[in-house]
Amino acid sequence: MITIGELTKRYGDRLAVDRLSCTIRPGVVTGFLGPNGAGKSTTMRLMLGLDRGEGEVRFGDRTYRELRNPARSVGALLDARAVHPGRTALQHLRMIAAGAGIPEQRVREVLAAVGLDDVRSRRAGGFSLGMQQRLGIAAALVGDPEHVILDEPTNGLDPEGVRWIRALLRNLADEGRTVFVSSHLLSEVAQLADDLVVIGEGRLIAAEPVRDFIAAHTRTHVIVRTPDAERFQEWLRANGFPVAREDDGALRIDSGDVDAVSDAARRAGVAIRELHTRRSSLEDAFFNATADATSYRGEAA
Repeated sequence: MITIGELTKRYGDRLAVDRLSCTIRPGVVTGFLGPNGAGKSTTMRLMLGLDRGEGEVRFGDRTYRELRNPARSVGALLDARAVHPGRTALQHLRMIAAGAGIPEQRVREVLAAVGLDDVRSRRAGGFSLGMQQRLGIAAALVGDPEHVILDEPTNGLDPEGVRWIRALLRNLADEGRTVFVSSHLLSEVAQLADDLVVIGEGRLIAAEPVRDFIAAHTRTHVIVRTPDAERFQEWLRANGFPVAREDDGALRIDSGDVDAVSDAARRAGVAIRELHTRRSSLEDAFFNATADATSYRGEAA
């Protein structure tokens, strides 16, 4: 478990992280979301003691500085390019392992696990971005850590690599580890995350399961298609159902109770061709939740 308490970072008069407090549970994948400039990277640096600020972060019952062998407790990837270009993949991991007292066999295991064993003797400076990401993930996992912190782990990965990292994170969580992943790819977070921590302008917006976040920041609609759309729309309005007409002629009822709408159609005596629930996406919920905390906005050409 990772516990963040009143984490605060100031740059002059600007608060980059503003009294952030939350708990990241073990056994699940927690996605870390926020608009550009929200303070995600700064938060991760503070968690690992790379920046100084106020507040406290505990990995289990210890802060990062109190860990006797950090690499065996916390594995992190913040910048995949932070590798000496002249070192081979094997040399890079051997250096990390030697500093943490990790056996050579573990180095070969993680190289194979991330798909780099065949290129272990190639210099990292010649790696593609996707290969650098895999090497960074290997470095994070070489100590077999209980806590895993990854910043944009799918950056540069091809579709196979994205599918692989999704399965890897799920396996790590299923083993009982605490997995904390920052990403801008909401579609990926929707597929891999169980919980969310969402921040904006350095402040906590939400810390809850994905399904609860979506339910809190969006609405669920029932969509109805019927040859008696106009008559059914009038009946629904007269009986207290918030209803609107879609561009294609379907009726949209502001409700998640599909059984109630089905019963209403029976009582109104209208034939139904299609009846289903339309659930909003994580993207919809994210934009609704962070609408007032977005620092940089563009305009469509």
